[in-house]
Amino acid sequence: QVQLVESGGGLVQAGGSLRLSCAASRRTVDTSVMGWFRQAPGKEREFVAAITWSGRNTYYAEFVKGRFTISIDIAKDTLYLQMNSLKPEDTAVYSCALKKSYGAYGVGIAYDYWGQGTQVTVSS
Repeated sequence: QVQLVESGGGLVQAGGSLRLSCAASRRTVDTSVMGWFRQAPGKEREFVAAITWSGRNTYYAEFVKGRFTISIDIAKDTLYLQMNSLKPEDTAVYSCALKKSYGAYGVGIAYDYWGQGTQVTVSS
């Protein structure tokens, strides 16, 4: 069993930045991809970004391209999401997830483990 713990959320003004972290309790031998998803009140969960464990390949939702950067520190088994130029519509609970296979990076149900989430609130 892998536990994922997010941190770094908070309240920020529009145009500001936050850096989210997601620490994995251990690395499974078949960990392939880690990703970030978000869910705003009254909305469905949506894909934000994903990265292969090697860090070689990244994938982004269109609405965060150029503003968010996903990265991974393999030595620390930690995933990051640098969020810049934040907008009020970015307000949501952000959750990290781990996937044991490649492909379907934007599909939440394809991920095997999930963190509890961290709240990000962007004020206007």
